[in-house]
Amino acid sequence: MIVEADGGSRGNPGPAGYGAVVRDPDSGDVLAERQEGLGVTTNNVAEYRGLIAGLEAAAELGASAVEARLDSKLVVEQMSGRWKIKNAMLQPLALRVRELASQFDRVTYTWVPRAHNAHADRLANEAMDTQADGGGQTSAAARSTEARADQPREEAREPVQQRLPTRWTGAQGTPTRMLLLRHGQTPLSVDRRYSGLGDVTLTELGVRQAEAAAKRIAALEDLGESVHVVSSPLMRATQTAQRVADALGVRVETHRELREADFGEWEGLTFAEAAQRDPELHRRWLRNASVRPPGGESFDEVYRRVRRACSDVIARYGGETVVIVSHVTPIKSLLRYALDVGPSLLYRLHLDLASLSIADFYPDGNASVRLINDTSHLS
Repeated sequence: MIVEADGGSRGNPGPAGYGAVVRDPDSGDVLAERQEGLGVTTNNVAEYRGLIAGLEAAAELGASAVEARLDSKLVVEQMSGRWKIKNAMLQPLALRVRELASQFDRVTYTWVPRAHNAHADRLANEAMDTQADGGGQTSAAARSTEARADQPREEAREPVQQRLPTRWTGAQGTPTRMLLLRHGQTPLSVDRRYSGLGDVTLTELGVRQAEAAAKRIAALEDLGESVHVVSSPLMRATQTAQRVADALGVRVETHRELREADFGEWEGLTFAEAAQRDPELHRRWLRNASVRPPGGESFDEVYRRVRRACSDVIARYGGETVVIVSHVTPIKSLLRYALDVGPSLLYRLHLDLASLSIADFYPDGNASVRLINDTSHLS
């Protein structure tokens, strides 16, 4: 049988819920649905809980083999054995998944784009909506599993020895430090053209900017013992990231959710050209983060996927230092998330090419922005 599972958290940690669907592999017919509000917890916990519910439903239906389809790369990679599970609150959930998987002849885990997981995503959002409306944790609109004694309900607690108060902010635990680096100059940035998913390379100046940023980062005194470089998959970012990785003696990893916004039909146009082409739409796009460019992606959509990327990075490298090499919109989205502010930040914050920003994300949900748009290494 096919299991489609999804989970979400509005705040990470915040009000959370999951959805799961079991389908017949031949007809695609829905055989079972599960959804539940989880109170306050993290996105990754909700993703795991959705997978658990889906596997339980498949077992109840007598499945012998299961293909689990999720849009969480973290869960897929961890349950496939390719990534370690360092986050203490995910470990018991992963153990429960393995216990359930042992009941089947075969279980495989497949990553799918969010658009291909729309049914489970809808169920998860319904569960969160019902919970927010005071309807309890379980939606009456769908067949849902009851909370089981063997499913941890206190996953979000950090081990006591890790919960150390941080000065006057009250933040507790060891933060994940993210060094947010924008890529260097490209031919499109020279002319200030919209540069989204088009895969352009760095100019000669862009390469020098990347090298200067790499030297700056490598010279930081508080990098910590373990440093990682995670990049957008677009070439201008990976070229910049490779300079940083070479300076640090590590390898570059890519995360597709860190790519730039899709500007659709405005790709390659200047601001003035896009405004002239679609005057009313362009005006609304500059005021409303939910508005999409023609054939493109809204800033709200970018924000949601960048938050997923942030959760993945923290789950994998919690308490360590990670250099995130990306683009204007994803970096602004990460800073917006850290500052816990609305989308107006996107329109009021400027980020230069090869600029460095720094944010600390704490395991208790707090964050601290330490630096924004520093280009001192370029002077």
